[in-house]
Amino acid sequence: MTDSLPSVAFLGAGSMGGAILRGLVASGLDVDGGVFATNRSAQKAAELAALPGVTSIALEDEPDGNARAASEARIVLVGVKPAMVPDLLREIGSALRDDAIVVSLAAGVTLDTFQSILGSETAVLRSMPNTPARIGKGVTGLARGAAASDEDVRLVRRLFETVGTVIEVPEERIDALSAISGSGPAYVFLLVEELTRAALAQGFAEADARAMAEGTFIGATALLDATGEDPAELRRQVTSPKGTTERAIAVLQDARLSELFRTATDAAIARAKELAAGA
Repeated sequence: MTDSLPSVAFLGAGSMGGAILRGLVASGLDVDGGVFATNRSAQKAAELAALPGVTSIALEDEPDGNARAASEARIVLVGVKPAMVPDLLREIGSALRDDAIVVSLAAGVTLDTFQSILGSETAVLRSMPNTPARIGKGVTGLARGAAASDEDVRLVRRLFETVGTVIEVPEERIDALSAISGSGPAYVFLLVEELTRAALAQGFAEADARAMAEGTFIGATALLDATGEDPAELRRQVTSPKGTTERAIAVLQDARLSELFRTATDAAIARAKELAAGA
């Protein structure tokens, strides 16, 4: 495992970029050459400036700050909104080091878009993290571009391992991964919302309803993590024959829950392809 990283720049250290930056700092992993971060406002930049080893740049004070940060870093993470990516790449292209590794955090922006602007010889990877990265429990998908070496992938993988699990996939699988792990936290939160509503409908006070629903999901996933058992086996352990849980599970299965999830993830994948096409 890589015990240190070369210099890293987060161009657009917003919600996701900022989460990964904080995870990197919290991990204590040595970063040779330091960490650089850019934000449009001085207020947001100030929030990151307090982190040890971070040079935080406010673009409203330093308009060419993205180019400066990119020139200082071996690993350059592009965390701006997808529509802003092409302009940012044109802005930093001439400032990149010869050995730069450019990593996309932007959903729906293809490797071809990066290579067409930066050149086919630039090492580029496309990443798809999810929001639990904020607490070091993320799942990140990584797809390498043609010019990215095994060493490039190893360094970027180590960076994302500071905020959770990393799965390497070919780029054509990134949209499918996004539909599962990228969007997945929203599915879980929706289930928590609905279980809370079910508790309210049974007459529980809101505080108690939330405590039951949220605590149940937190406890169940912690049990899954702690035991390493198959979720189907853990479900069977709760489901006594001819008991109350079995009756409830039957209702969910009769509602074709598995088909519903497949349809939902297919819809997410279709929308990702529309975004990539500029729709």
